[in-house]
Amino acid sequence: MRNTLYIIGLSAFVFSCTSQQNAKKKQYIPRTPVVQPKSGVGKTGEKPKPQVTSDHGIDFFTTNIADPTKNDNTVSYGSIVSAKPMGYKVVKTYFPSIAQNFRQKYLILHYTALPDDKSITVLTQQAVSAHYLVNNTGDNEIYQLVDENKRSYHAGVSAWRNDKNLNDNSIGIEIVNAGYTADASGKKVFAPFDDAQVKKVAALVKDISTRYQIPSTNILAHSDIAPTRKQDPGPLFPWKRLYDEYQIGMWYDEATKQTFYTSATSTDFQLKYNDPAFIYSVQAQLQKFGYGLDMSGKWDDATKRTIEALQYHFRPQNYDGIMDPETFAILQALIQKYPVK
Repeated sequence: MRNTLYIIGLSAFVFSCTSQQNAKKKQYIPRTPVVQPKSGVGKTGEKPKPQVTSDHGIDFFTTNIADPTKNDNTVSYGSIVSAKPMGYKVVKTYFPSIAQNFRQKYLILHYTALPDDKSITVLTQQAVSAHYLVNNTGDNEIYQLVDENKRSYHAGVSAWRNDKNLNDNSIGIEIVNAGYTADASGKKVFAPFDDAQVKKVAALVKDISTRYQIPSTNILAHSDIAPTRKQDPGPLFPWKRLYDEYQIGMWYDEATKQTFYTSATSTDFQLKYNDPAFIYSVQAQLQKFGYGLDMSGKWDDATKRTIEALQYHFRPQNYDGIMDPETFAILQALIQKYPVK
């Protein structure tokens, strides 16, 4: 009897251990999911993204797959700069995102007020620079001084419409030119620009503004963005020629200007000229067009210099800083043609 019980107990023990071992063998262990990289083809019907090209280990992407009407652009003018975190690999499996645009939003034109050799020295060896320098030596060369993707120190304290400190988002072009001298009456007398030099500037501006989709309202003089400090490139720079021959920059419509001029001269323009309400109105309209100007209700120095900057650019025959009917009409025509969006 004792032997029979022993055999039964031993059998139960063996069966129990065997069951536990089988249970361990059959225990479910979840698998770690493997994420497959996207092939570049999205939803059904979507075209695959163009590939990033590589040359000697440097990556490039020179195609726009974004919507230019939204100011989105995926083109890289130059190599793609990527992080290199230690112990990890940055991949371009999903490159590029369509939600991007260019940092280069403005193009600012200057003169150096120095001859060629001194212009080069100052712009390369001192705490001032520009992306490009257009010489006056009669050759076909344009000097690049700063990478377009980097900030050059050309604009300084500056503003236009809703933007300030335009070094952050602009490309600067310096033009070799003597600048101005003052005559016996104190009037500024400016040096002319060489025709071949103007053609260089036009070709350069056209190339840059086309690549970065810079609008005409953002192709400006240094005096436009810093009117109380700067005069360059001055009234002899041929803005109208660039507009007419190269479709560069802004210019008013003559018929529209004439309509505003007729209206201004047929009213009591001179009688209300020194009325603070009229001055406030003019200052507000200068602001509306784009100039950074504080409203004072007075013909103060800042307002006169801002009017002078407007005249340098759009009424170079007379840059006395006085808001006469013609300058007033030009301002109205510009506001109408180039409203802030």
